[in-house]
Amino acid sequence: MANTKKVPVLVTGGAGYIGSHAVLALRDAGWPVAVIDNLTTGFRFAVPEGVPFYEGDIEDGDLLARICEEQGIGAVMHFAGSIIVPESVENPLKYYHNNTVKSRALIDAAVKAGVPHFIFSSTAATYGVPDVSPVDEDTPQRPINPYGWSKLMTEQMLGDTAFAHPLNFCALRYFNVAGADPQGRSGQSTAGATHLIKVAVEAALGKRDHVAVFGTDYDTPDGTGVRDYIHVADLAAAHVLALEALMEQPDRSLIMNCGYGRGFSVMEVLDAVDRVTNRTIDRRMEPRRAGDPASLISDPSRIRSTIPWEPEHADLDGIIAHALQWERKLAEIRGDV
Repeated sequence: MANTKKVPVLVTGGAGYIGSHAVLALRDAGWPVAVIDNLTTGFRFAVPEGVPFYEGDIEDGDLLARICEEQGIGAVMHFAGSIIVPESVENPLKYYHNNTVKSRALIDAAVKAGVPHFIFSSTAATYGVPDVSPVDEDTPQRPINPYGWSKLMTEQMLGDTAFAHPLNFCALRYFNVAGADPQGRSGQSTAGATHLIKVAVEAALGKRDHVAVFGTDYDTPDGTGVRDYIHVADLAAAHVLALEALMEQPDRSLIMNCGYGRGFSVMEVLDAVDRVTNRTIDRRMEPRRAGDPASLISDPSRIRSTIPWEPEHADLDGIIAHALQWERKLAEIRGDV
């Protein structure tokens, strides 16, 4: 795979959390990269110097056409979108617009520009509340919120487009993404983030006064929800390998789960944050949230057998340590210290 010709890659949402790590992974591997981001939730500082940056919206077909021409784009990695599940329930039309309508515009622009490869940031939320755990890619997709539906619709659009046009795609269904770049170059920067490890690290540093634990009566070893946490740097590496796989077999599209295949409960995560920070987080027990499955763990068999993906950061304490390192750096960037 190392001999794949490295074409310029357009990263949408490349100033955001996962997108910025994909930019770093691509650059580290020698790929030319350009970024488009409207900066509604992304940060200009997250895009490295020397990377062509376009502040704009993926719904802007004229801008996308210009970027593809100026940069000679040969592949798209699509991260731009809205990701907060409760917000999607309260404001579904925002999610269908940002995640589905705008993705349609982006796919259309890629087809018109003759871009042959498309990697999509999908989610385990497309499975809804699965009957089985671990979850493999053939598990029925039954989303229970507009966020999950908006992503599943985009998967469907990509499948139909790949059938009708010379484009192949890879949809990567993420489980719980956490951590930060081990070199401290990027991390989760969004204010008011809802990711457990981000929230817990903020609490450990005094930015929050407690962490809410939603549900303590699940059918799990300690009664709290179990999730599969994947380091963002390992996830970004999977995107680069997936792109190489698409280029090697242009007649094949891929759908793969991204997780480690093992889970930690909310309490285990909070205990680990206490351990790493040598502090005790105040935990407040709250009722279950609607639609939260007791356990959501990936079966990573397909991704491990399809691409040469060898996770380097599959250690919970290490994920937390990198998140903590970034949280401290973020305070410096923002002048909080």
